[in-house]
Amino acid sequence: MLSDNILILRNLNGYSQEEVAEKIGISRQAYAKWEKGETIPDVERCMKLADLYGTTIDALVRPAEKIGNTVLSPGPRGKHIFGTVKVNSRGQIVIPKAARELFDIQKDDTLVVLADESEGIALIKTEVLEQRLNAFYDCSRKKIDE
Repeated sequence: MLSDNILILRNLNGYSQEEVAEKIGISRQAYAKWEKGETIPDVERCMKLADLYGTTIDALVRPAEKIGNTVLSPGPRGKHIFGTVKVNSRGQIVIPKAARELFDIQKDDTLVVLADESEGIALIKTEVLEQRLNAFYDCSRKKIDE
């Protein structure tokens, strides 16, 4: 959990244990014990680690997510991986509960399916896309009128 996540994040960021320890104000030995799972940091140190890696304390302490056999690092603040879903024989998927709650997706809501052929698909609530498009068009009209 925490030990795996901080090891992954440290390696992804190219830091040595010494560099991380210095940045958060502890000894390298204390940090090494966290990575080995021998001890755990206090909340203040967890906040410093989360800030250093641009993530949240919650993401640091949760078990690492896996996609297939690949272990994922904790995501940056505001970015989420809600796990995997299976497409049924009718082409339907079930949006994970945590995602529905975070984005307030309710029964009978209408979602727009966006796609990029090289990147994949994304969902957005119709009213959110409409608001963004209207703001874009309003901005474009103002530039034309100037």
